[in-house]
Amino acid sequence: MLVLGLTGSIGMGKSAAATMLRRMGLPLHDSDQAVHRLLVKGGRAVAEVEATFPGVVVDGAVDRRRLAKRVFEDSGALARLEAILHPAIRRATREFLKQQARNGRWLAVLDIPLLFETGGESLCDAVVVVSAPRFVQEARVLGRRDMTLARFNAILAKQMSDREKRRRADFVVSTGLSKSATLRQLRAIVTLLRERPERYRRANARHLQATAVRPKPRRFRA
Repeated sequence: MLVLGLTGSIGMGKSAAATMLRRMGLPLHDSDQAVHRLLVKGGRAVAEVEATFPGVVVDGAVDRRRLAKRVFEDSGALARLEAILHPAIRRATREFLKQQARNGRWLAVLDIPLLFETGGESLCDAVVVVSAPRFVQEARVLGRRDMTLARFNAILAKQMSDREKRRRADFVVSTGLSKSATLRQLRAIVTLLRERPERYRRANARHLQATAVRPKPRRFRA
């Protein structure tokens, strides 16, 4: 089974791309949803998060706004939160991949916003980065509730740059035109992976310390 990573900076259209891949019938693991399941009432991380950050749990669930205020500008607090969440997310991701392999799937998708930042690319045979011009990204993000330019810039400062993500990608999908253009690019990628899986099956090669040349990122015409 091939594993395709999907990532991109805030406001680049990753969620829309994930929806399109799901509609193609591909199994997709959403790490944001995995975090949500950990923090809702009855979630496995609620008690530990409350013990670490007293007062962030309301009616048995972690209030994500309260939690964000506690960790957003405190790198130490953020590191403590990640130490709670990341191992649980990795376990959930591996279980998802095992299940899809048992189901006989030829391709599974991992939707991980901070894929490169957290080393998630080690689980992937190929990575898609969604990207758009800065003015498009800014318009999308600033249209969100409670978002300010200062907060947007602070979020970007904590993420790997779009330029570096595109450099590391196997495929770069432009989302700055239209949804139909994005869909055409994603379909082209899925077709290429199906027709030439050997070109992108690198995960095992990495573990064997193979010295294969990494192909340059593919950019698709919309």
